[in-house]
Amino acid sequence: MEHTLVAVFDHRSDAQQALDDLVGSGFSRQNVRLSDGVPGDPGRTADAGEDASLGSSIKHFFTDLFGGERSEHARMYSDAVARGHYVLTVTAPNEPEVERAADIVERYGPVDIDEHSSQWQGGMQGGDAMRGQAMSQQSTFGSSQGGFGSAQGAAMTDSQQRAAGTTAIPVIQEEIKVGKREVQRGGVRIYQRIVETPVSESIGLREEHINVERRAVDKLVDPADIAAFQENTIELRETAEEAVVEKSARMVEEVIVGKEVTQRREQINDTVRHTEVDIEQIGPDDEAYFRGHWTSTFAREGGSYDDYAPAYRYGTSMAGSEIYRGRQWEEIEPGLRTDWEARNPGSTWEKMKAAIRHGWERMTS
Repeated sequence: MEHTLVAVFDHRSDAQQALDDLVGSGFSRQNVRLSDGVPGDPGRTADAGEDASLGSSIKHFFTDLFGGERSEHARMYSDAVARGHYVLTVTAPNEPEVERAADIVERYGPVDIDEHSSQWQGGMQGGDAMRGQAMSQQSTFGSSQGGFGSAQGAAMTDSQQRAAGTTAIPVIQEEIKVGKREVQRGGVRIYQRIVETPVSESIGLREEHINVERRAVDKLVDPADIAAFQENTIELRETAEEAVVEKSARMVEEVIVGKEVTQRREQINDTVRHTEVDIEQIGPDDEAYFRGHWTSTFAREGGSYDDYAPAYRYGTSMAGSEIYRGRQWEEIEPGLRTDWEARNPGSTWEKMKAAIRHGWERMTS
């Protein structure tokens, strides 16, 4: 359901700045409209056609917006335009968006329409006739409002008639969401290096050695050996074996590196916060009653009533709390003490206990 916010400004510059800010914040320009108010000129007269056109335009726009010809809000905003104020309207698709628009508009000082309306009523003579005269002098208003669509809802701040006379107190609660993310938890680093290890092996090697021996001989040369009687050279060579080392690489072991995934469940314990709204019922004579009780009970101990007033109010508010309602004082005192000392670190329970209990008993007895 659509919501429409209406704000009234004394100065066009403020209204224009609010409009620019809304558009810059993501609101569609088609859904943000600014109407110019033109103050009446006593020396200027308008013909019947102008008067009818202007009156019809104002009437239809605000009656559509506020839901009836007799709406007090429609009358007030019609007066505002007729008196030369500038009206800014914002149409939003839902309540959070219209609340965001209200926060933006509030920065530029819109007028308090209730206060201005009271002043206008006090200064008016023959109210309906004067409003009609003012409208007749706003002939340009009708044409400028031709594009305004009817709104299905209206939401305004205190100065913009947002739920006039009421205050919204938000109750906020935290929600917890548990997710997962990867973190480094250690690992394995593997190094590969070369290590030299002494190796001892034995092997048999063969060697040749030449021996030269001379022997004395005394005999005739055999005719068959006569051919050896000439110069000649005989060469003999020695051979030996030596060790030859040849290395070859062999794979003797494998190191397998891998990861194993295991699943485990972990219980997450945390706290979430929320706000609580305690409703304190205060009668018209509570303030005077508590002040009288303080005078007769605590005044002689020194201090002032203002020191004890929060204790009285705390007792009355806790009496209406859903947590403590319908329970005996002795049963709730430990919880109240903890809560009081948490809220008021500088105030001791023993000093304020009697005032708190009196406020409690006044509401429960």
